Amino acid sequence: MDVILAGIAEALTLANMAFIALGVFTGIVFGAIPGLNGPMAIAIALPLTFAFSPLTAIAFLVGINKGANYGGSISAVLLNVPGTAEAMATTFDGYPLAQQGKPLKALKMSLYASVFGDTFSDLILILVAAPFAVIALKMGPAEITALLLFALTFIAAVVGRSMLRGLVAAAFGMLLATVGLDTEASTPRMTFGLNELEDGIPLLALVIGALALSEVLIQVETYARTGRSEAASVNPFARDVPRENRVVTRAEFTGCMRTLVRSALIGTAIGAIPGLGSTLAGFLGYAMAKRASKNPETFGTGNPEGIAAAEAANSATVGANLIPTLSLAIPGNLSAAVLMSALIVHGLTPGPLIFEQHGKVLYGLFAAMLVANAITLAVGAVGLRFFAFVVSLPARYIHPALVLLCICGAFLLEQSLFAVGLMLGFALLGYVMRKLDFSVVAFLIAFILGPLFEDALRQTMVLFRDNPQGLLQRPIAMVFVALTAWSVWRLGFRARPEILREK
Repeated sequence: MDVILAGIAEALTLANMAFIALGVFTGIVFGAIPGLNGPMAIAIALPLTFAFSPLTAIAFLVGINKGANYGGSISAVLLNVPGTAEAMATTFDGYPLAQQGKPLKALKMSLYASVFGDTFSDLILILVAAPFAVIALKMGPAEITALLLFALTFIAAVVGRSMLRGLVAAAFGMLLATVGLDTEASTPRMTFGLNELEDGIPLLALVIGALALSEVLIQVETYARTGRSEAASVNPFARDVPRENRVVTRAEFTGCMRTLVRSALIGTAIGAIPGLGSTLAGFLGYAMAKRASKNPETFGTGNPEGIAAAEAANSATVGANLIPTLSLAIPGNLSAAVLMSALIVHGLTPGPLIFEQHGKVLYGLFAAMLVANAITLAVGAVGLRFFAFVVSLPARYIHPALVLLCICGAFLLEQSLFAVGLMLGFALLGYVMRKLDFSVVAFLIAFILGPLFEDALRQTMVLFRDNPQGLLQRPIAMVFVALTAWSVWRLGFRARPEILREK
């Protein structure tokens, strides 16, 4: 107990809290700018922490990670451009709600849900880190394959208005995910002799092009055809903005409580399993919320519950990613991997012995994480109106700036004009898919999960030696296979009249 209290007391010193606040602010800025992300910010800041004490250094970097995870939702809500991949699901309802003249409501719901999910997973990390890590370790290739198969089929069928078109879009996304060098044989697949494609299609170029730039094309077309833009023209500083457009009432927040808890549980479970990532958590949390809603048709039209579902789920992975990182020295995602390297640099070796050897620093880190959540809430609340002011600008200013951001974002990560060209190509593809009512979301989800699914499937085939009977010895995998079959049958049964109408 003395070690725990000493760690908490050290975390609550003025200097440490100042560095946590600096980290949160830096992370929000990096997360809000498309093309930048949390791992990049942590990697840049890591050399600056060499002169810090271990707790100060790790708390500063964790603050950056938490701030970046929330910051991605700012541009997702205001510009329909997710600042980070984690915030892609936030665009589904966040941007439509901002277009309705309620950017402050959308940003506040995003902020509150993000802090809720983050705090929930931090408490889980503090209370059950070691036992939860043991459970996560039981998720082998077979279980991950079954989980991803369930996620792909369920999300592809739910997020679009047409199950058939959603599955077609998902299949196309999976196909493009195979572009690049084969992970086993290292032979090029569908690269067409282009060296730039050997590492695969850049994720950021595809996401920005298909999701953001295609939306710009749709709005430009609308403006050319009707003489007005679909973008909202609202001044968040105006005094005549109705209160219901500016605030998230207690009734609205408590009405989303079941969704928040469900998404936080999903995000915590996904975050504790190495390699799955917060993007999957955001999509799965959103899909489950839509599936459980009494009014699923309102999702995608500016439903605050959709924002809450996506943000609570992707934010809940932040603390959960540290469960396998600290307990088993297995980083949960890229940010956790960079944080683990920071721990090692400062003389803290992750693993089961870290609780015994560095208990004071570890419990100080836990306290710093909770402080970072409170600071995120404060910084986000203070800056909301300034962020929302973006949507008050006329579309003739927004669209060129958005195109410039898209180009810079695609170029920054790859440092290649080829990636910019790909982004433009995927913008046209996204435009065509929207016009033909194919789900761009299902396409993006499948592309993101494709490599994970392929690797897990190959490992499963090697493990079972091509004998599917080995699946019978994996009860967790069998549960996910059964859920996949049930969801396909259930959704397919509901969609049968629609399919008949399409024919």
